[in-house]
Amino acid sequence: MYREKVVIGEGTEYPLNGLLTIPDGTAGPYPAVVMVHGSGASNMDEKVIKLTPFKDLADGLAAHGIASIRYDKRTFVHGRKMMKANAAGMTVREETIEDALLALAILRSDKRIDSDRLFLLGHSMGAMLAPRIDAEGGDVRGLIMMAGTPHRLEDIVIRQLKQSRGVNHLLGLVTAIESRYFIKRFNGLYELSDDEAKKKKFAGNISLYYFKEMGQKTAADYLLESNKPALIMQGGRDFQVLADDDFKMFRELLANRDNITYKLYPELNHAFVTAIYDDILKASKEYGVERHIGEDVIGDIAEFIHAQK
Repeated sequence: MYREKVVIGEGTEYPLNGLLTIPDGTAGPYPAVVMVHGSGASNMDEKVIKLTPFKDLADGLAAHGIASIRYDKRTFVHGRKMMKANAAGMTVREETIEDALLALAILRSDKRIDSDRLFLLGHSMGAMLAPRIDAEGGDVRGLIMMAGTPHRLEDIVIRQLKQSRGVNHLLGLVTAIESRYFIKRFNGLYELSDDEAKKKKFAGNISLYYFKEMGQKTAADYLLESNKPALIMQGGRDFQVLADDDFKMFRELLANRDNITYKLYPELNHAFVTAIYDDILKASKEYGVERHIGEDVIGDIAEFIHAQK
């Protein structure tokens, strides 16, 4: 394989460095994936302490003849600039969706890539957004959803606050009193007008409008309106998205869809590496030990992609 530097949004206000990974030793054009980050600001490898999920996936998929593009998340590079320009009204469209669409455009313009076999690979919140990205112009061949949820984002935040007194990507560690305060912020969210939601801060520079806009339709809503094949993947020891809730709910909601593939990995965590702890309060320790995504996960993704002719 070999890697080429690319710029997502070149010439725009928010250019992002990225890498296009191309398989070596096989004939193209290649199927390809765009990798969509989870919540929070992260680099192109989706680095979490000592874990690098997107790098693992890019290198592993290349060995199966699949190209990929990954890039720094917009908030990782331009977070302060974005907040200054549009703090109250920022949504996941500016944060994530626009750049995924730009990355797909790069792939479609590359003759080495099979433009009829493009896929979105979303992790965590990226999995929640992948069906929306497809619906809002992505128009990909299929979706790979890793550790996603059919719930709204605020429901996951509330659950994590209750689980841990506040450990989650948006807030970090907060006290029990602060946790109850943040949970109450969501009361009556969908009764607020857009302007009212933009004026109410949730935490830092994030307004309640961020959640209201995203919560109008869930990943499951988009999937139910679509006929695109999807691979839904879940770690059995994930303490951020739960196998017995989120994964189970996807299976129930999409029970009538015969083009949805489900994969559960009993011993893997949220980053799809072997779990060590089963406690969200030990998240920093969990992600602080270097491990890499295994061939079982990468092979299942590759098999799904190659099956979509």
